[in-house]
Amino acid sequence: MTLRAVVEGVGHYLPDRIVPNSEFEKTLDTSDEWIRTRSGIERRHFAAEGQTTSDLAARAARAALENAGLDVDAIDGIIVATSTPDLTFPSVATMVQRDLGMTRGFGFDVQAVCAGFIYALTNANALILAGQAKCLLVIGAETFSRIIDWTDRSTCVLFGDGAGAVVLRAQEGDGTKADRGILSADLNSDGRYRDMLYVDGGVSSTGHAGKLRMQGNPLFRQAVEKLTSTAETALEKIGLTGTDVDWIVPHQANIRIIQGTAKKMGLSMEQVIVTVQDHGNTSAASIPLALSVGVAEGRIKRGDLVLSEAIGGGLAWGAVVLRW
Repeated sequence: MTLRAVVEGVGHYLPDRIVPNSEFEKTLDTSDEWIRTRSGIERRHFAAEGQTTSDLAARAARAALENAGLDVDAIDGIIVATSTPDLTFPSVATMVQRDLGMTRGFGFDVQAVCAGFIYALTNANALILAGQAKCLLVIGAETFSRIIDWTDRSTCVLFGDGAGAVVLRAQEGDGTKADRGILSADLNSDGRYRDMLYVDGGVSSTGHAGKLRMQGNPLFRQAVEKLTSTAETALEKIGLTGTDVDWIVPHQANIRIIQGTAKKMGLSMEQVIVTVQDHGNTSAASIPLALSVGVAEGRIKRGDLVLSEAIGGGLAWGAVVLRW
């Protein structure tokens, strides 16, 4: 028998405020058509005044626990992927722990920007396989609206706020590719590409949070190549190829990146869960958000082979293959 980290529940939360593309036409030289054509985004959600990343994360966590049919007492630890924490410290995870009324176990954050949920999921899998935990909440949550330069039309129209969560639980498998749970993962980073996507501030450099900066065209070229490569590597580790995949649930950054990656892997867009039109780029929250939507819509079903991949600032990128 082989120990696996199996997804037992999934959930998400989006702030109430919905911002259509047309709202940007009031302050920027842009249009709904321009934004849709270049990104596929039609609308996004922004957090309310005083609503924090931990607020969104806790709501998504409760939804995932309800979906799993579990009480918070079953949870051994919380891992939150975010680049927009409430405070420099403590971690968002410990704030979620407090909000859920969880007085045991542990919590910590992972920061790999848009690839954060893939990194968090891989760490959670390792903790379960090592026997350090039996049941974990893994959350991606962001309030990117707090670090946007509203005068930069190339970036401010792309991002949104939200949170998604999964409950991972240890379960015995047969040690085959038919097992439920996480089957493989691939993580990468290369700091030489830092200037393609970064925030121009921080505690030790400027003393303030700063604003997001991005080189769109160079990043696009890196994204398609690296996302395809990491996805194929993760599949190869367990002797599978793209033809074995039921669903790709990618980071929701840009519809053209999503389409380009699927094409390079020889997969149909009908096999891709796409939510970028409704949420924009929610960074570390985008994959768990899309997973939750895919399950709620009845597309992702038990036994399906799911491939998720993401790339973010760093550059950091990676992929996870799991059977639902």
